[in-house]
Amino acid sequence: MEDRIQGTVLPVLEIALQPGESVVSEAGEFSWMTDTIEMSTGASGASKGLFGAIKRVAGGSSLMMSTYTAGGGPGMIAFAAKVPGKILPVDVAPGAEYMVHRRGFMCGLPGIEISAGFQQSFRSGIFGGEGFILQKLGGAARAWVELSGEVLTYNLAAGQTMRVHPGHVGMFQASVSFQVIRTPGLANRYFGEDGHHMAVMTGPGSVWLQSMPLPNLAAALAPYLAGGTSSAVTAGAAGGVAGGVLGDLFGK
Repeated sequence: MEDRIQGTVLPVLEIALQPGESVVSEAGEFSWMTDTIEMSTGASGASKGLFGAIKRVAGGSSLMMSTYTAGGGPGMIAFAAKVPGKILPVDVAPGAEYMVHRRGFMCGLPGIEISAGFQQSFRSGIFGGEGFILQKLGGAARAWVELSGEVLTYNLAAGQTMRVHPGHVGMFQASVSFQVIRTPGLANRYFGEDGHHMAVMTGPGSVWLQSMPLPNLAAALAPYLAGGTSSAVTAGAAGGVAGGVLGDLFGK
């Protein structure tokens, strides 16, 4: 297996496979492939049996996964980024797991396991929505993760803490302690336009933050969309890193 990431703003991941080698992704995620690649779709990819598939769905992934295998000869399959951003390879192993935002997993090699890593509801707040969900990448294999906008990496020492708008959380090592708290102060929550919740991340471990949560992109594009109103989308983005727009970013 050989992989390369091409492009800049909208990168493309190309994976060259030798006969018998495979890559897995959520069903329908591939962009193009050679005719030597054979595709099979089922519930068993990226999980251990039916219970593993249920845990994967709880993490925001789809029930059906596709496996792409090079058949009679070498082949190539490509996965294109859905929005401007970065594609990052990560090598997952026992004791070296990663937590990724709900739509971050692009694809992985056999042996990768996807499950629910973190869930918190925001339905009780002023903004409704599906809440905040993180996927856990476990098992033992290489995976590729898609993050939005520019990506900044911070290495947190033991006990070192960062507070982050939840929508900017792209990925972090499972060794990092993570919780979502309410923004302190009523005035800050309801008039500060910075959202009702923030993520608290405490080392040791590395975190990857994305500069462009999808609600921010939607707010920027709203004035140019037919029938769209910038005020509605902007309001959603303001509360979006919490509540309803988090539902859009981390799953529908």
